[in-house]
Amino acid sequence: NAEPFQVTVREDNCIIVSLEASDVVSSSSVYVVKIAGESKNYFFQFEEFNSTLPAPVVFNAKYHGLYYIVTLLVVNSNMVSKSARSITVLTKPLPVSSVSIYDYKPSPETGVLFEIQYPEKYNVFTRVNISYWEGKDYRTMLYKDFFKGKTVFNHWLPGICYSNITFQLVSEATFNKSTLVEYSGVQHEPKQHRTVPYPPRNISVQIVPIKRNNWEEHSGNFAEESFMGPQEIIRKEKLSRFSDNPPDIPVANTSAAWPDYRYNSTEYETTSQPYWWSNEAESSEGEEEFVNAVSNDYEANEVNTSGKLKPEPSSFLPVQMVLTWLPPKPPTAFDGFHINIEREENSTEFLTVSEDTHKFVAELKEPGKYKLSVTTFSSSGSCEVRGSQSAKTLSFYISPTGEWIEELTEKPQHVTVTVLSSTTALTSWTASQESGGNSTIVSVVSLTCQKQKESQRLEKHYCTEVNSSSSLIENLVPGAQYQVVVYLRKGPLVGPPSDPVTFSIVPTGIKDLTLYPLGPTAVVLSWNRPFLGVFRKYVVEMFYFNPSTMTSEWTTYYEIAATISLTASVRIANLLPAWYYNFRVTMVTWGDPELSCCDSSTISFITAPVAPEITSIEYYNHLLYVTWTYGGDGTDLSHSRMLHWMVIAEGKKKIKKSVTRNVMTAVLSLPPGDIYNLSVTACTERGSNTSLPQLVKLEPAPPKSLFAVNKTQTSVTLLWVEEGVADFFEVYCQQAGSGQETKVQEPVTVSSHVVTISSLTPATSYNCSVTTFSHNSPSIPTFIAVSTMVTEMNPNVVVISVLAILSILLIGLLLVTLVVLRRKHLQMARECGAGTFVNFASLERDGKLPYNWRRSVFAFLTLLPSCLWTDYLLAFYINPWSKNGLKKRKLTNPVQLDDFDGYIKDMAKDSDYKFSLQFEELKLIGLDIPHFAADLPMNRCKNRYTNILPCKYNTYRLL
Repeated sequence: NAEPFQVTVREDNCIIVSLEASDVVSSSSVYVVKIAGESKNYFFQFEEFNSTLPAPVVFNAKYHGLYYIVTLLVVNSNMVSKSARSITVLTKPLPVSSVSIYDYKPSPETGVLFEIQYPEKYNVFTRVNISYWEGKDYRTMLYKDFFKGKTVFNHWLPGICYSNITFQLVSEATFNKSTLVEYSGVQHEPKQHRTVPYPPRNISVQIVPIKRNNWEEHSGNFAEESFMGPQEIIRKEKLSRFSDNPPDIPVANTSAAWPDYRYNSTEYETTSQPYWWSNEAESSEGEEEFVNAVSNDYEANEVNTSGKLKPEPSSFLPVQMVLTWLPPKPPTAFDGFHINIEREENSTEFLTVSEDTHKFVAELKEPGKYKLSVTTFSSSGSCEVRGSQSAKTLSFYISPTGEWIEELTEKPQHVTVTVLSSTTALTSWTASQESGGNSTIVSVVSLTCQKQKESQRLEKHYCTEVNSSSSLIENLVPGAQYQVVVYLRKGPLVGPPSDPVTFSIVPTGIKDLTLYPLGPTAVVLSWNRPFLGVFRKYVVEMFYFNPSTMTSEWTTYYEIAATISLTASVRIANLLPAWYYNFRVTMVTWGDPELSCCDSSTISFITAPVAPEITSIEYYNHLLYVTWTYGGDGTDLSHSRMLHWMVIAEGKKKIKKSVTRNVMTAVLSLPPGDIYNLSVTACTERGSNTSLPQLVKLEPAPPKSLFAVNKTQTSVTLLWVEEGVADFFEVYCQQAGSGQETKVQEPVTVSSHVVTISSLTPATSYNCSVTTFSHNSPSIPTFIAVSTMVTEMNPNVVVISVLAILSILLIGLLLVTLVVLRRKHLQMARECGAGTFVNFASLERDGKLPYNWRRSVFAFLTLLPSCLWTDYLLAFYINPWSKNGLKKRKLTNPVQLDDFDGYIKDMAKDSDYKFSLQFEELKLIGLDIPHFAADLPMNRCKNRYTNILPCKYNTYRLL
C-alpha cells in the first residue's frame, strides 16, 4: 500500500516527477523517467542516491492543455530496463485574453455574437466553458462550436441583463477509462450584455372630438374621473428634436404631467403647455414636398400681400387622443414603455409609462400632422437600458376643422413604367376604390448617378430623389437606370411606398466608327459618342476565324471605362496578317442586367500581309529561279485572305509575274546583261506588302549568229544578232596563221549590230571577235574567220567603163525600139482602119485611171479589133488575160532569203502569173545563181517552190 512516485504540474506548465521510497528496488539500479505526449519522447535519469531519495526531475512542457504520460523505468546491473508504473497528467490551457459581445442582427432579442481571443500557439483545448448570471440565476455551459474564435448564442431571453460573463478554455483527455479535465484561468474582464426586448403589440390610436360646451366649461381644469392616474405616470420629457436613440433610464417615482390630460387622483400637477399646443402660424408647402407638406385645403392661415404670415382667430376645438397597445410577447423582461409623440417633425414629446399601463389619453389642442410610436424598454439590473425596436409608427392628421384623417396603410400595386422615348417614360399603377380619389407622389432617383465619380458624371438631374405628382417622367438620359417608387397621398399624409420598380433607358450607341491601320498586325479604332448619354464602359469586340479553335465568334478584346470625353480610341494589336476581321464597339450601362448598344456599330477590315523574305536566287540558261518564305514556320495560308504573289524584276525593262499563293517559287525569263531590282509582293484584297529588294546582275550574253555579209579587198562587213541588253559592242580582228598574234588595229566600239572593218590587207584571213558590254561587264566573245578578196584592177575604173558602155547600148536599144514600135503602129493602123491610140501606161502613171481600170479597159477594148491593142499592151508588159496584171516588187539591197521567198509567194498567188528573175541583181546580193537556175527547168518540178507554183504553170521568162 505504499504511495507510488509523485507527478505534479505547476502553474508555469512544468511537470515535477518525485521518486518515493516504495519505488526503490535496489540501490544498484538506475531510475529513469520517460515522458511521452509531444512529437518525441523525453528521458530523464534520477541522480544516484544511497540513503536519501534523489531530487525531483523537472520537465518544462511546451504545450498547454496537452496530456503527458510519465513512466518510471528501472534499469538493473544487467542493463535490462523494466517499466515500473505510468501516470497520466494534463496541463492547463492558456486563458482567454479578451472577449467581445455583439447583438446578433437577425435576432437581437434572443441572439448574441461572442468573439474571443486566446493564444493559439502551443495551446490545446476541446471546449469553452461559458459562465454568466441570468438576472439572479447563475448559468454555466460547455460550448465547442467556435469557428475562428466566434460563435452565436441564439437562446437567450429578451430584455434580460446577463452579467459577469466569463470564458474558460477546457482541455479533456481519457486514459485507462478515466477522464482528465483542466480549466484555464480567467484573465479577461467579465462582460455584461442586455438583450433587446420585444416591442408592444397591436398599437392603435383613436381620435374622439370634444364638445365645445364641455371644453369651455372645463378649460384649464379636469374632473377627477379623468383618464389616467398619477401612479401610472413615470416620466415625461420634452425634446426639441426627434432622436432615434432611446433616452437613459429615468429616475424612479418622478412625476410629470401631460398638458391637459386627466388621471384618477385628486392631486395633479400641470406644466406649461408645449409651444406647439398654442395656435401658431403654419406655413404652406408646395405639393411637391415628400411627407410633411400640408395641402392648400388644410391651411389655416393665409399670406398677406406683404408676404408675412397673418394668423387668423383660432376656431379649433381640442380633440381627445386615445392610444392603446398590448404588452410584448412573452417571455420578455421589460420595465415600461416609451411613448413618442411628434408633431410636424419640429416638436417631440417623449413620455415613459410603467409596464402595467396599456392605454394613454391626451387632448390635442392644435391641428397638424402627428406621429406616434410606442416602444418597450428594459432597465433592471446593472446592464445598460435597452429599448425595443419600433414595431409600428402611427400617423394621422387633424385638420383645423377637427377632421381626423387616418394613416394610409395601402401601397400602390402593379406599378409599371413604360419607356416612351430615350428621354421620357410613363408610370402607371392600380389602387383600391377607397383610395382612388387620393393624389399620388411619384419619386424618381437615378441608380447610375451614384455609381459614377462626381467629376465623371454624365447626368445630374436625378442624382437626388425627385418627387412629382405627374405620372410622366421627363428629362431622362439614355443609358441610365432609374428607380421609381409611388406613394398614395391623402391630404398631407403619405402612405407606404410601393415596391420599387427599376427601368433602364437603352443607350444610343456610338457613331463615326473609323479604323486606321498601323501595319499587318495592329489597327487603331476611333469613334465618337452622343453628347446626351450615360454608360459604364465601352466594349470593343472583334469577329474573326480563330485557326487554333477552328471557329468564328465574337470575342471581347478590350473594355474602356466611360469618361466625359466625346471621342475615344483604342489600339488593337496581335492581329493575324492577311486576315479578315470585323470590329464592333458597344456602350454598356450600369444597370443590372446590363444593357448594351448597338450591334450595328461595326466595321470590317482585312489586315495587310507581312513582307515576304527572298531566300534564294539562281540564274541558269537565261532563267531566274526565285524562292521566298512568308511569316513563321507554322504560317497557314489556307484561311487567310492572301490572293497571290507578284514577283517584279525591274531593270531597263519591267517584268512582272503573278504566282498563286500556295507556291513560293517563281521562274522568270530575264534578258541577260541588265541589273534588276527584284522584289516579291504579297497581295490581298485591300493591301500589299513588299519584301526587301534584291539586286540581281546578269552577265551579258555573247552576240548570236555572227556573219560576214560583205567582203572587199580591204574591208569586211560583219552582221550579228543582239541578245539581251547591251550598251555597246567591241570588235577585234587579228590575222590568222601567223605565229605571233598581231592586232591589226584598235578595237572598234559600235552600238549597232553591224560594222564594217576597213584598212585590212587584201587576200588575208582574219579571226574577228565581237564582245557585248553591258554595265561595264564584258560577255564571252563570239569568233568568226573571214578573208579579204584578191587584188584586182581598180574597181572604180572598171565600174565607170562598164557603166559608160551600158549607157551607150541602152540609149541605142531605146532608139531602135521606138522606131520599130512607131512603124508597127502605123502599119496596124492602116490595116485595121483605125487611128485610135490610147497610152494606158501614161494614164496609169498619172493616176487618172481607177483602181480596177485594167479590167474595165479590157472589157471596152474587147469590142475593138485585137490587132489594134493586144500587141501594143504586150509591148508594155501588160497581160490582159491575167487577174491582176503584172506585179512588180523592188528588191532591197541586201536581200535576205526570207524576203525572196515572200517575193515568190506573192507572185504565185495567180496560177497563170508570169514573172521575171533578174539574175544580174541577184548576183549583186551574193546568191548562188547557177544553183538556183539549175532548179528552174521548163519541164521539171524539183525546185524549192514546188509547193506554191503548180508545175503546169511554171513558165518563166529569163531576161
